[in-house]
Amino acid sequence: MTKNISEADTRANYIDPKLIESDWTSDNIEREYYFTDGRKLLGNQRGKRLYLDYLLKFNNINLGLIEAKRSDEHPTKGLQQAIDYAEKLKIDFVYSTNGKQIYEFNRTVGKGDYIEKFPTPQELYNRLYGKNIELKKKLHNIPFYLTGAMRPRYYQEIAVNKVLENIAEEKKRILLTLATGTGKTFISFQIVHKLFQAKWNIDGENRRPRILFLADRNVLADQAINTFNPYEKDLVKINGEEVKSRNGVVPTNAFIFFAIYQAIAERENIGAYYKSYPADFFDLIIIDECHRGSADEDGSWRAILSHFNKAVHLGLTATPKREDNVDTYKYFGKPIYEYSLSDGINDGFLTPYKVKRIRTNIDEYIHTNDNKVIQGEIKKDRYDINDFDKSIIIPKRTDLIARAILNNIGKMEKTIVFCVNQDHALELRDMINKHKTVSDSNYCVRVTSDEGKIGRNFLEAFQDNDKDIPVILTSSKMLTTGIDARNVRNIVLTSPIGSIVEFKQIIGRGTRVYDGKDFFTIIDFAGATDLFYDSAWDGIPEDETETYETGEINDEKIRKKTSVTTIQEPKEEYGERKEKLIIELSNGRILKVIDVDIRYIDENGKPLTVREFLEKLVGELPAIYQDENHLRKIWANPDTRKELLAQLGTLGFEKEQLDALRDMIASPECDIFDVLSHISFSSDIKTRRERASAVRNDNFFTIYQNLKAREFLEYVLNHYEKFGIEELQRERLGDLVKLKLGTPKDAKVVFGDMKNLLGAYYQLQQHIYQAV
Repeated sequence: MTKNISEADTRANYIDPKLIESDWTSDNIEREYYFTDGRKLLGNQRGKRLYLDYLLKFNNINLGLIEAKRSDEHPTKGLQQAIDYAEKLKIDFVYSTNGKQIYEFNRTVGKGDYIEKFPTPQELYNRLYGKNIELKKKLHNIPFYLTGAMRPRYYQEIAVNKVLENIAEEKKRILLTLATGTGKTFISFQIVHKLFQAKWNIDGENRRPRILFLADRNVLADQAINTFNPYEKDLVKINGEEVKSRNGVVPTNAFIFFAIYQAIAERENIGAYYKSYPADFFDLIIIDECHRGSADEDGSWRAILSHFNKAVHLGLTATPKREDNVDTYKYFGKPIYEYSLSDGINDGFLTPYKVKRIRTNIDEYIHTNDNKVIQGEIKKDRYDINDFDKSIIIPKRTDLIARAILNNIGKMEKTIVFCVNQDHALELRDMINKHKTVSDSNYCVRVTSDEGKIGRNFLEAFQDNDKDIPVILTSSKMLTTGIDARNVRNIVLTSPIGSIVEFKQIIGRGTRVYDGKDFFTIIDFAGATDLFYDSAWDGIPEDETETYETGEINDEKIRKKTSVTTIQEPKEEYGERKEKLIIELSNGRILKVIDVDIRYIDENGKPLTVREFLEKLVGELPAIYQDENHLRKIWANPDTRKELLAQLGTLGFEKEQLDALRDMIASPECDIFDVLSHISFSSDIKTRRERASAVRNDNFFTIYQNLKAREFLEYVLNHYEKFGIEELQRERLGDLVKLKLGTPKDAKVVFGDMKNLLGAYYQLQQHIYQAV
């Protein structure tokens, strides 16, 4: 009888010897290579990580992968999965083998065949990098600059190597498109590091290259400078202060130059600093957030790029091609590599999200004589969401939105509020601080360009994960791009967004991964999230099922939308200071939030039901109760509830995961029972206070003639309302008796005997969960 050989035996006895035979050493092979972190799930859990059986490397480059099968299986059984992984990793050569036969598939031509033996590392490298191979080899051979246990993510390696290979092939215009939060500055640094070590330059001389890093905001340039800290002695920032310190002469005694284009472009009273440099001074120009106008022929950046036309221009952007950034793609050409938001979320490098669409009863305004005009004049019959805080200000509406923000975020959850303009950011900051419950004076602060150094200091404190304060930032345009704040839990949108490019940038403020951050929430007051329905978001979404704040599902489907309301964004954050209309509402007008529509949206912008979304975050939900009544019966009895919780624990739903589920779809004031019932049967969610109130109103206590018995049961109910189901455990009864009645003997006097006490304790719980 033939021994059943395992896959591990096959690798050791058949595959490894064949690799050694073709000169593959342990330095060239990485076994069980994990290349994703696994999608973020609730309770700080992770989904399945993707890995390869063998990764073949040479000269610091991934050349091929091997899918290993048992010797008694067909050699190409796992080929398709291997090809899918190769597509993700941009690896051209895929091998599938059972140790006896080797199948080679070339992804670039889409064909494969059986081969006698593995190619050697050098043979495979030569097949891939024939053109300008010496320069490519030189660049590849230089390892990444890493410290400690740091390791580049797979897509970062791909991006760096793709850029270097294009530079080696003398390409002049290069574009990388990577989602916000995926480390574009880290990628830039590794590119510069390798070019420095190789002494590459456009003249082919024996010198280090001179590189200009261009951004459009000081905070972005400063963040980049921090990343480039290992080359601190070789870098300089070009600005008025630096030029002034050099008696009006631009700095040239460095290799890495950082600048914001506003600082070096031509202005009314200052000549363009960039013109002081020879046209061939720089070898490489890196343009951060290049979609922001660098490629527009009339744009401010274009003159700078045209002056340094001989240099290689590398554009970095987080936005795929759209009508509103077509100039970028026209200038740079097709991206040499793209890594999308959906890639980042599925791989576990970015955080999933949900949407709360909040509507008020003053999302439009029609003037009546009951209301008072404080400033300005009425120019329209009807003002809508596009007008608020631009042409019309209603202080009571701003106050309502401030209160709604506080009611829809956790007290200490870091939150960025995107406002209409800087004045609106100021007003909303003041309103939030008026209604906050945290005493710290810097709980909510404004961070805009007007704040200058004070605002930048607040931003640094907000980005510091060891600091709790400030909690809320109000801003307008300043924080839309490039701000690395990892623990942002809420993104608040208070005005429509006219550009899907800007929308993606804003959403990116919340996607960064942080320990304990399982998802973030987009709180939308203006319908800006309708941009999820744009066909260019990440595909056309299917019909949506609406869920209300209570968890009730609306049976009426919302048809997918093909267009969205947009507004023309001003080119500058401040235009002319026009007098705005200010309205004081009549005292009889009561403003309120009329609807909170919670939308669960996947990484592709597709709306999901509650269950679908949670299954993505949690994994497959268990089916260990038959229906809602069965769950209610189990939960109302402390003994069977304990068994159910134990079963859920064995399935991976420990207390931490259940609490995270509750906090996500409801609030800490709700019972886990309601969360499970809502997920499984779409039932309404009640708070513990609502359940306790129902018991007080159903005459349950009147059946107990003994006043002390009634007071004890009311005491238990109050503890449940305040602290949760832990107060209803059978093991907790003894402590409750001691706290309220004294000794077991005292309890026996009140209830007659311990059996009656236990029965009353259980009966109270049945009444708690009868409320529907």
